[in-house]
Amino acid sequence: MCRHLAYLGPPVALGQILVSPPHSLVRQSWEPRRQRYGTVNADGFGVGWYAEGDPVPGRYRRQGPVWGDETFADLVRVVRSTALLAAVRDATVAGADGEAAAAPFAADGLLFSHNGAVQGWPASLAPLATTLPAAALLTLEARSDSALLWALVRRRTSEGDTLSQAVTDTVLDVAAQAAGSRLNLLLTDGSTIVATAWGDTLWYLTEPGRRTVVASEPYDDDPLWREVPDRTLLTATRHDMTLTPLKEPPA
Repeated sequence: MCRHLAYLGPPVALGQILVSPPHSLVRQSWEPRRQRYGTVNADGFGVGWYAEGDPVPGRYRRQGPVWGDETFADLVRVVRSTALLAAVRDATVAGADGEAAAAPFAADGLLFSHNGAVQGWPASLAPLATTLPAAALLTLEARSDSALLWALVRRRTSEGDTLSQAVTDTVLDVAAQAAGSRLNLLLTDGSTIVATAWGDTLWYLTEPGRRTVVASEPYDDDPLWREVPDRTLLTATRHDMTLTPLKEPPA
């Protein structure tokens, strides 16, 4: 239901990743080439990036379509970073949360996005919601499936799980409660990218030692792009890439 992208590499103006490519994330917001569900991604957008020497990422989010925001165009033209995560949103259900529902979500030096939809939301995830502390539920940024997924991932990382383990366990737990959900998650701490292909497209481009890009779909026709098989966990840095199959929970 959305398109998202994460980048690790040499310092680059955000616009070189998000705007300049022929099939950039901005263009995908109205003309995706591989979006299986929904069409136009006009229900919000956001970008988060890391500045040198600061572990807390900056963010810019809005509730409308990215193509109508002139401030975004100025921002991504001048801001440079070695790591970013960006997304454009096609809402699962109508809501009044505005930019609070737009990815990336952020906390503890992490950036997070969800492309997909939880089947049977919200009733299907009521059992998992009860595993969260009351304070976590009362401080959710938005009343959306993505915001709850983010809270579930955060609980695991705060308890000491690695990023890969937190994402894996969250996807498997949600899939067990809500069969048929589409759970493409994207998480970064500025040095590692963790992502899942679970029900929708996911691609990566890597030049070991230089740059890694993970995205819902390629932003150009570079032959280095590779598709991630469905039901797979991707873990990447600028130097290496690991793909791990994920097993479907028992029926």
